[in-house]
Amino acid sequence: MSAAQNATAASPTRLILAVVVFNLIVYLDIGLPMAVIPVVVHRVLHFNTVLAGFAVSLQYFATFASRASAGNRIDTGGPKPVVLGGLLICVISGLLLFASSLLQASAVLALLVMMASRIALGWSESWTSTAVIVWNIRRVGAMHTAQAISWNGICSYGGIALGATIGEVLSHAPGLWGGLTLIGLLSAVMPMAGWFLARRYQGIAPIPNPAPPMPFLSVFRRVLQHGSALACGSVGFGAISSCLALYFAAYRWDGAAQALFVFGIVFVVVRFVFSRQIGRMGGASVAIVSLIVESLGLLILALFPTPEAATMGAAVVGAGFSLVFPALGVLAVDRAGPENRGAALGAFSVFLDLAIGISGPLLGMIIHFSGYAALFLFSAAVTLIGAGLSAMLRLSARKRA
Repeated sequence: MSAAQNATAASPTRLILAVVVFNLIVYLDIGLPMAVIPVVVHRVLHFNTVLAGFAVSLQYFATFASRASAGNRIDTGGPKPVVLGGLLICVISGLLLFASSLLQASAVLALLVMMASRIALGWSESWTSTAVIVWNIRRVGAMHTAQAISWNGICSYGGIALGATIGEVLSHAPGLWGGLTLIGLLSAVMPMAGWFLARRYQGIAPIPNPAPPMPFLSVFRRVLQHGSALACGSVGFGAISSCLALYFAAYRWDGAAQALFVFGIVFVVVRFVFSRQIGRMGGASVAIVSLIVESLGLLILALFPTPEAATMGAAVVGAGFSLVFPALGVLAVDRAGPENRGAALGAFSVFLDLAIGISGPLLGMIIHFSGYAALFLFSAAVTLIGAGLSAMLRLSARKRA
């Protein structure tokens, strides 16, 4: 059935939701250990904050490394096989996390197995998330690209928020089945159920392309300007995902998971309510406003060291970061043509992966030498640079017009 026929048979939103659930499963797996891993690495295994941040951000290096393979496989073989592969890798990640929880008597071995789990999870994220977006664009038509990307993000960060809250509760369970042990088991069971469900869906053939696929580096250059702005905004998310739990733990505050939950919920609400502004105002204009709001949230975290202010700052960061990816992503995807859509999404997403991957250990180093206020001030400054880059994109578009 063609995209047009699909859209006639059901609303675009219903068609998108039927597939985006697989992305939700993977991001639930990402959220489950997010507030637990940095604390376990730092306080249970007794490694420093640099390694604690790196243990979280390592996932995004793996996501970066596998983006090119995801895009090429989608464009040549269709998105469904890539989703199935991503879900199976997610199962492996959960099993490795479960194994690491049983090895805490040997801190180095536990950390190594945990890092292997993070690498598998990053690989799973790149394959599943990119393939789900392309699968949905093919199901509902290119005119609904912004809607497909937006729903992907709603499930991504909604999954992180919900997963982090569930993971925090599970981390306090007594005995062997508490902490990472139970989190690891749940992280394996959910994607396995998703894999069985995805097998029943009808796949979509790739778009015929008489020319050879565009080299990944060529696609990368086409989305370089948009991706650079995305990378700057992603540093703020890196500060939240890698360091917020450490920030709460350093001051012995309760509520790190709740702050992550608030971040995710505000992210989802803003994207759900305001995503149509991308089409009305233009992607570059929405990105400018979003990045300025994100920087304000980071300034709240830097200037007001209380748990209430930290939660409020996380919420404002979530509101700002919410529309950055779809606002710039719609512009970036158009740069490579429909037959290279998977490669364009993969190349654009690389900037997010690199920024978050690098920010984990870098921000951990800033914490080690200068403290948490310096961490959030630095992140706010980088985010404002992203707003400046987005303003340059808008100016260039106006000159071309």
